[in-house]
This record gives sequence, structure tokens and C-alpha cells, in this order.
Amino acid sequence: MFKLLKFMGSYKKETVLAPLFKMLEAFFELLVPLVMASIIDVGIANDDRSHIVRMCLLMAALGLIGLVCSITAQFFAAKAATGFTAKLKRALFAHVQSLSYTELDALGTGRLITTMTSDINQVQNGVNLVLRLFLRSPVVVFGAMIMAFSIDVSSAMTFVVTIPALSVVVFGIMLVSIPLYKKVQAGLDRVLASTRENLTGARVIRAFGQEEREIADFNEKNQALTGIQKFVGRISGLMNPVTYVIVNLATVVLIHRGALRVDSGDITQGELVALVNYMSQILVELVKLANLIISVTRAIACGNRVQEIFQVESSLEDGAAAVPEEKGDYAVEFRNVSFRYKNAGADSLSGLSFAVKPGQTVGVIGGTGSGKTTLVNLIPRFYEATEGEVLIYGNRVSDYPLSALREKVAVVPQKAVLFKGTVRSNLLWGKPDATEEELTRAVQAAQAADVISAKEEGLDSPVEQNGGNFSGGQRQRLTIARALVRRPEILILDDSASALDYATEARLRKSLSAMDATLFIVSQRTASIQNADLIIVLDDGLAVGMGTHAQLMESCEVYREIYQSQFGRGEKTNVGQS
Repeated sequence: MFKLLKFMGSYKKETVLAPLFKMLEAFFELLVPLVMASIIDVGIANDDRSHIVRMCLLMAALGLIGLVCSITAQFFAAKAATGFTAKLKRALFAHVQSLSYTELDALGTGRLITTMTSDINQVQNGVNLVLRLFLRSPVVVFGAMIMAFSIDVSSAMTFVVTIPALSVVVFGIMLVSIPLYKKVQAGLDRVLASTRENLTGARVIRAFGQEEREIADFNEKNQALTGIQKFVGRISGLMNPVTYVIVNLATVVLIHRGALRVDSGDITQGELVALVNYMSQILVELVKLANLIISVTRAIACGNRVQEIFQVESSLEDGAAAVPEEKGDYAVEFRNVSFRYKNAGADSLSGLSFAVKPGQTVGVIGGTGSGKTTLVNLIPRFYEATEGEVLIYGNRVSDYPLSALREKVAVVPQKAVLFKGTVRSNLLWGKPDATEEELTRAVQAAQAADVISAKEEGLDSPVEQNGGNFSGGQRQRLTIARALVRRPEILILDDSASALDYATEARLRKSLSAMDATLFIVSQRTASIQNADLIIVLDDGLAVGMGTHAQLMESCEVYREIYQSQFGRGEKTNVGQS
């Protein structure tokens, strides 16, 4: 948690001024009981109305000055806390973006969203409260005790017993609560992950009639979270009543002993009232301190979770600062590549070797879970190969700066993702400075011209979150257009035309073949890849066949079975030819 305080560096002035003004407010507040004692002992006792008026005006002035100090402290505390949080969020988001798919898979989306939102908000609240109250409350508590000693040492001994007893209660509950708040946030992760899955998969849930099952699963996780929150809430809830009991007992003792000393003439009535006021101030401040400690405890637990994400280092090390000189005859080359996901029991790819010349088209086909997506994810280095080497233009992918490598490669993933904005803003992801002509050319090549022309605003048509105002096929064509805007040297289509009809897909393949790019097409359809220069057939992570369509029909049983399952037993067909 404390390592995160480096983000407070730009707010050193605010972190000093906020508690300073709160301490000034506390000092003025400590003077109020003395003014009250003077009103009773001098003004009321001597029937001196002018003294009473002067003291009342002084009390009002102290209150006004305290209010100004309090507002000023609030301003500086809020400025420091919100500024610190903004920097922290930016740094955390940048760090998450730097992680490889391996770390993102391990952390989980639910954990990352909770950390970016709930955890950081708790940290912000904790920082704000610390700047406002962490010094003020102790100053008032110990200042009130010192002022009590200045009035009457014997009566003030009650304070000496009360304050340590309260400290034991407050800090004891804090030590118990910190680990429990970590469990609360972990439970929140699970609830958030379940919520996210249900919202993103609502159509699938309804299609299979699993609403009751998902509701029951969510209720189970929610009840678990509720249970741990109730438990830690009961423990934290003990703080206020216990501190009230201790302080009120101390007040009873103070009034009893003070009354005896007033009766004996050792102290005045005004001094006794001042002592009771100081005890009341201690009560109020310790209640504030108790609530502060609860909030700080939660903030520390959340801050530790944020720090845990910062401590996760990417398994991908950036390559050399300069782009290596291209060498060799192949655009992409796999040399005995194997890959295993983290904590997996077996390799997802094993001993894969092939070479692709610039401008060639490669088809990747195989059953579900055969490793098709894993293969193409190694090219832009989303994952690091466990064994072997992946090369682009004769250089290992690890030798390229990640930014330069991904400038060469464009990927259209299985799930068509559009971002809220406009069609134009989505297309400009591929090339921020693209001209109108480049955007139009990309849209036409992706067979999305009819999608744009059907919209009144054309390229400036709005896109809802996740592209909800477009059909599946329209989203796929727009995501392909986004990749084509960049005019990449290597283009990867990861089953990204599955929602297109055969005619549209055939036109798309024809337009892509006219581009001077090395093309990887991952597909379940043999019609989509049968014209490829090289077809890789995967089965359980192994390349069971490589070659052209004609060669594989003769030599690869797996490919032949896939083809025949889609087109029947007739081998001579031109379906999908372009």
C-alpha cells in the first residue's frame, strides 16, 4: 500500500496544508471550553454581562476561524486525494495494458475491474480521510488531556486511564479487520465476475434456458459476500458502542470526582464544565478516529490489492529499441514451436514448423480446441512460445520492439469488438491519421460499403457500446475494415468471417488476395481456405497436415473428414472459389 504513495509526489503542498489547517482548527476548538469556563466563573458568577458578551463574541470568532480552516483543509485534502487517484488509475491502466495475455488470464477480468474501480475508490476515500483527520483527532485527544491537566491534575487522571483503554479497543479491532476486508474484496471480485459473465452472455443464457441456474449461482456468491461483510461489519460495529461505553463511564467518574473537588473548593464550576467538555471532545474525536481507522483499514486492504497488480510483471520483455533489419526470404517462420498455457497440464501446440513467404495466404483449420487461435496469437507475440522460435522476416519476434512488431501485424479476433463512438473513430484505431480515401478503400475491401451507405451519417454514424446497433456480420466487416486501414504487412483473420454468407465471404477473400499482405485465415470452413497457398491442419495441438487443398485431400485424413462433412463425399467442387 505505502509504495503507492509515490503518486502523491505532485501534491506535497496539499498533503502538508490539509492536516496543518485541520490542526489549526483543532487548536481553536480546544480553546472553546476555556472560554466557556470563563463565562461561568467570571461572567455568570459576577453577573458581568459585558464579559459574557465579549466571551460569546470570542467563541463565535473561534468557531468562524475554525470553519474557515476546516473548509480550506477539505479543499486541499480533496485536491490531493482526487489527483493522487487519477495518477494511480492512469498508471495502473498503463501497467495492465503492458501485461501479456498470460498475466491477464491469470488475474481475471473481474479482479481487474474491481481493482480499477472499487479498490481505488476506497484508497481515495482513505487518503482523503487521513489528510483531514489523522492528525486532527490525535491533536484534539491529547490536547484535551493536556488542557485537562492544566486545569486539575487529580481530575485529569481519568483521562490517563480512558485514552489507553480506548486505544486498545480501536487498534485491536483494526488488526482483526484488515485481513477480513481482503476477503470482502475477493468476494466482490467473484460477484463482479459472475455479473459480467451474465450480462455479456445474456442471450446465450436465455437461449439455453439457464436463467434459474445462473440466478442460483449468483445468489450463492452474493450470499457468501454478504456473510463475510456482515461478519466484518459486526466486528467493526463494536467500535462505536464500546468507545461510547468507555467514554461515558469516564465522564461519570469525572463528574463524580469533579463535583467532590468543586465542593471542597479545589476547582470551580466552570473548570468542571471545561473538563466535561474536554471529555466530550475526546468522545467525538475518538468516534471519528474509529470511523477513520475502519476506512483506513479498508483502504489499506484495497491498496495492497492494487499493489499486488503492480507487482505482476509481464512475461514479455520488450525487444531492442531499434527495429531489426529484415533478413531471410520468409515473412513468417515457425521453428519447432511449442506452447503451453500457464498452469496447463499439456501443450496446446507441439513441435510446429512451417515457413510462409511474403504475400502468401495461409489457412489454419482444425477441430475446436486444436490450437488454431493459439498459433496465430504467437505471431504478434500476445503469448511467448514455450519452446522453439517464431520469426518475422528472419528475426525472432522477441527481437522487435512490441510497438514495431504490432505495427507490422493486424489481427481481427474471433469476437468482433467495436467501441462506443462513431464508425470513423473505430476505423481510426487502425491508423489515427488515415485519410478519407484510405478509410473508404478499407471499407470497400472489407465488403462493408453497404453497411456505411445504409446509414444517413455514413462514417460518422454512431456506434453503441460493443457495437450493439450493428448485426454480427456488420460488426465483423467493420472490424476487418479497421485492420485494413493500417495496410499491415501481415493480416490475421481469426475466424472473423463466420457470420458472413458464402457470397460475401468469397468477395472478401477476392479483395484480400489483391492486397500485398501475408494473410493468415483461421476458419472452420474449408471453403474459406481451400485456395490458400498453404493450409495447416491442427489436431490437439499437432500439425497433422500441411500443404495445398489438393495435397491434403490426398494425404490428410483429418482435413478430408472436415471437407467431406461440409460438402459431402464429392471431392471435386468449386464452392468458395473466387
